[in-house]
Amino acid sequence: MKSGISEINYLDLFAGGGGLSEGFIRAGYSPVAHIEKDTASSYTLKTRMSYHWLKNHGEEDIYNKYIAGELERNSLYRYVPDSILNTVINKEINNSNLQSIFEHTDYLLNGRKLDLIIGGPPCQAYSLVGRSRDVRKMLGDSRNYLYKYYAEFLRYYRPACFIFENVTGLLSARDEDGTLYFDNMIKLFHETGYETEYKILSAEKYGVPQTRRRVFIFGYQQGLNMSYPEPSEKNLENTVSELFSDLPYVSAGNGKYYASAYCSAGTKYLYDSRIRCDSIPLTFHVARQNSENDREIYKIAVKKWTEGEERLNYNDLPEHLKTHKNRASFTDRFKVVAGNYKYSHTVVAHISKDGHYYIHPDLNQNRSLTPREAARLQTFPDDYFFESYSGKPVKTPAYTQIGNAVPVLLAHGIAEKLKENWS
Repeated sequence: MKSGISEINYLDLFAGGGGLSEGFIRAGYSPVAHIEKDTASSYTLKTRMSYHWLKNHGEEDIYNKYIAGELERNSLYRYVPDSILNTVINKEINNSNLQSIFEHTDYLLNGRKLDLIIGGPPCQAYSLVGRSRDVRKMLGDSRNYLYKYYAEFLRYYRPACFIFENVTGLLSARDEDGTLYFDNMIKLFHETGYETEYKILSAEKYGVPQTRRRVFIFGYQQGLNMSYPEPSEKNLENTVSELFSDLPYVSAGNGKYYASAYCSAGTKYLYDSRIRCDSIPLTFHVARQNSENDREIYKIAVKKWTEGEERLNYNDLPEHLKTHKNRASFTDRFKVVAGNYKYSHTVVAHISKDGHYYIHPDLNQNRSLTPREAARLQTFPDDYFFESYSGKPVKTPAYTQIGNAVPVLLAHGIAEKLKENWS
């Protein structure tokens, strides 16, 4: 397929906080619109689109003032054209909204052809953990069928190709009639006019300091000659502790939402991956206020790991520290991020509930990860600002957006490889 690479545009469905989109923007693609039902995530997308517009117009200092807390969100947006802010469509994709979303996107396209659709619906209905916790195993959950709306966008816009991402549990989840959702999905995409290929991509193989296995379906119009965009593999050289080494020391309950200074020079990886950029300060390096009981458990968990790479079993704790009634399952609920390894265990949205599964490896700091540290494991740049509904920075929605995201570096690798289909 031949086309000018600079002309590749895309539509991001179920966009979340924008990790997948950030990778494609970094690779030179142009977003037509992001569609996301969560209001906090939609503000995050607007703020990030504002950042890109300001940077491209030599007004990065305005963004710096915002992340330093010197401007309110509405004041930031006044510096940015409505045509940029309006590319974020804060609506749920459902029968009631579908036509209005099409109309809004058509307006943004202004007669142009849509080249690409990216994104994946919420994964809770397909995930193994979600199914294990639900009494009906997620049967009948409406999120199981959001792929049908994805097909509606393919049918309406007829892009050359699409990238659909989800958890590996998608491959085994079954509908109420016993059929695999994945098989039904592939059949529907084929009926819509698309050939498909899929692979399970493990993020740590592509330069992301985190084990994260996800299914990526690549679909392309029947009759086109296109190849699967598996990114080039990259070796990780730094440990997780080195990934955090330039971040200021923060104890439980302390830190800053707004601009913070680095405490030391960054590693080569931090610059090569574009996580760190010295012209813009880091944000969201603020820790939860952990209870005294939890901090005692954290100390035990960290010592076990640093002294013998042994994970803590909840039932092995001293009795006075056990506050959970459930002693039979989730006995690994307290887990240290392995600072001596090159990659951490998977960051998921549950980090928004508590930080017990993401304990900082530094015993002296004795806390769970800050949103910025979790974002680094997802390879978000330090200048990425995670919004809340209110306009004031809040940890919980930030953790949720981070945990649900596609790692930026993995998205960038896919986007770069995908370009070969247009060259």
